[in-house]
Amino acid sequence: MFDLLLLNLRRNGVLVGVGEWLSFLDALGQGLAGTLPELYRLGRALLVHRESQFDAWDQAFQATFAGVELPEKLSEELQRWLADAARPSRPTREITLSDEELRREFLKRLAEQKERHDGGSHWIGTGGDSPFGRQGSASKGVQAGGGGSRSAIQVAMDREWESYRTDRQLDHRDMMVALRALRNLRREGAEELSLDDTIDRTAHNCGDVQLAFRPERINRVHLRLILDTGGSMSPHAALVTQLFTAANELKGFKSFEAWHFHNVPYGHLVRDYRKGERTPIEELLHAWPTGSRLVFVGDASMASYELFQPFGYYGNAATQSSGLAWLQRIRRQFPHSVWLNPDPERWWDHPTVRAIGSVYPMFPLTIDGLRAAVRKLRAHS
Repeated sequence: MFDLLLLNLRRNGVLVGVGEWLSFLDALGQGLAGTLPELYRLGRALLVHRESQFDAWDQAFQATFAGVELPEKLSEELQRWLADAARPSRPTREITLSDEELRREFLKRLAEQKERHDGGSHWIGTGGDSPFGRQGSASKGVQAGGGGSRSAIQVAMDREWESYRTDRQLDHRDMMVALRALRNLRREGAEELSLDDTIDRTAHNCGDVQLAFRPERINRVHLRLILDTGGSMSPHAALVTQLFTAANELKGFKSFEAWHFHNVPYGHLVRDYRKGERTPIEELLHAWPTGSRLVFVGDASMASYELFQPFGYYGNAATQSSGLAWLQRIRRQFPHSVWLNPDPERWWDHPTVRAIGSVYPMFPLTIDGLRAAVRKLRAHS
């Protein structure tokens, strides 16, 4: 059972080290978790590294133990039955069954048992030396009763920690926060009053007010958002629109422009598809300020000939270059560039995705991915 928990944790992206897993098994061996709620809390404390993984823990726990807990009505009846348990009066009975065998036997006897039982050695009850029930003298077993709070499975199913995940797709606020980190603010603008410095100088001047001024902060970053539009990107349209809106509303960059293309920039970009006006990339390479930060957004997935053959699908004889060649040329002109891919990373093993990923650092369009992309762009500030 616990091997299955480990597999489910890894399947949900929670990487558990050997030392952590051995500590968890040791804690179980010491009897630190006798019920599922206790197991839920113990496992999360020992195996999960940060809050952003709590939701993944809930999913792994639910997948492993769903169906193990008793139905609520039966559990309440069993707890009432065991509430007046008698203290054991027999010597300790050694139990040789494994934990998994005990669990299966408990469920089997629970289905067969028809009445209350106290002081015995077989049925689920109180006292006695049966390994099932409460306050018996068996060396180990399956405890029943106690608790009274919501079940561990119910807690896990509530997904209370889902909003703490950082591998989920971004919402508008996430994008604003991540993009704000890209700004490179330098004090080189007009003079403005520095309240903190004024207070500090006044205090050192025995209370006589002494004003302090400093240059205002000006953001030196020129941001160009270049968005793949239509086709296989249609399912991501809402997410891409949110990214565009967040960047446009931030208004903290020296300059910001959004451009569009389809699959690959075949010698031109489009400012507004509704107007259908194409601007040659050659012109943009000369117009954009040196050091501009370029953020491409696209799934990078298309037919191979669209990327590798000259002209591309939408090309013409005037371009004389493949889509990949255009991307390489843009990267040479503006090396501070990244590519955000809205598709899950498990879909990236595709010829055109790999080729574009070899030209531009590629990141998933998630909270973690956008943060990593911003760190990459800031490294050149």
